[in-house]
Amino acid sequence: MPDIDTASAQVTSQQVTFDQIGRAADRIRAIAKRTPVMTSRGFDAKAGVTAFFKCENFQTGGAFKSRGASNFIFSIPKEQLGRGVVAYSSGNHARAVAIAASVAGIPATLVMPADTPAAKMEATRARGPRIVIYNRFTEDRAAIAAGIAAETGATLVPPFDHPWIIAGQGTAAMELLDQVADLDAIVVPVSGGGLIAGCAIAAKSLRPRIRVIGVEPAAANDTYLSLQAGKRVEIPPADTIADGLRVPCPGELTFPIIQKYVEEIALVTEDEIRAAVKFLLTRLKILVEPSGAVSAAAALFGKLPKDLGRVGIVLSGGNVDYAQLAGFWDPGRDL
Repeated sequence: MPDIDTASAQVTSQQVTFDQIGRAADRIRAIAKRTPVMTSRGFDAKAGVTAFFKCENFQTGGAFKSRGASNFIFSIPKEQLGRGVVAYSSGNHARAVAIAASVAGIPATLVMPADTPAAKMEATRARGPRIVIYNRFTEDRAAIAAGIAAETGATLVPPFDHPWIIAGQGTAAMELLDQVADLDAIVVPVSGGGLIAGCAIAAKSLRPRIRVIGVEPAAANDTYLSLQAGKRVEIPPADTIADGLRVPCPGELTFPIIQKYVEEIALVTEDEIRAAVKFLLTRLKILVEPSGAVSAAAALFGKLPKDLGRVGIVLSGGNVDYAQLAGFWDPGRDL
């Protein structure tokens, strides 16, 4: 299991500030929605916390990714914007880039894995981008996208590891803390780290004593291992139903922010993720994808610190492959 030395990077949270998050909120207003917060007494009773769900599954494009992608694209200098953009993604970031590019009136090329859930692929195609398919087990998506950018002059829109992306994602926590007073903690899904990094900066800027907890699938625990090691650790391609959380290593920019602000990373099993998706659908009547439900799973199955009371839980997306969802419906696994 290789690790990645960050000593030469010298990146700090000062590269992304709360002021930048505030400016991002103004910049993305034409695309990003102020998503609702929901509660459930049934969930609270089972989880032992008072939960406030930040429903990014209702976000434009069905996921929080619209925040970062639109902030990035709307920040590109006008003289470069017309050359278009290129991005790589398992689905939600690709869809968000396609949406922002269509609003900006520029071409977009998206590098997507062949095993992207069909619902995400179809919704992304509907926005009219060029899609390039790759094998995530044998090909390097970043290299493919970089080659397209070099050939076309398009701007590469990274999925998480850029200040414009992080600032855009941080607007989710800024909104949540405006909507709900006196939270003890926020709980956030973790992949490359753009969402939790931005949310941590926003939350700690507004309420310095708030606790920030990340959640990963146990099968995709690169950030957990990286925090344990004190440096970025890369894992092999992960086999998890949480397809949006398969990034094998935290970002060069996001990881130091996580180290500074995130208290711990909770790990959840595949069965716990399935159960959380089902609970949210049957009890709250909301559809949340496995990647977006890991935060709820951590609360539901006692993976959070025991001394928490009021907890903000970010449900990061709702773009579920319906065939996959049908497979979750096993009466023998009812909560």
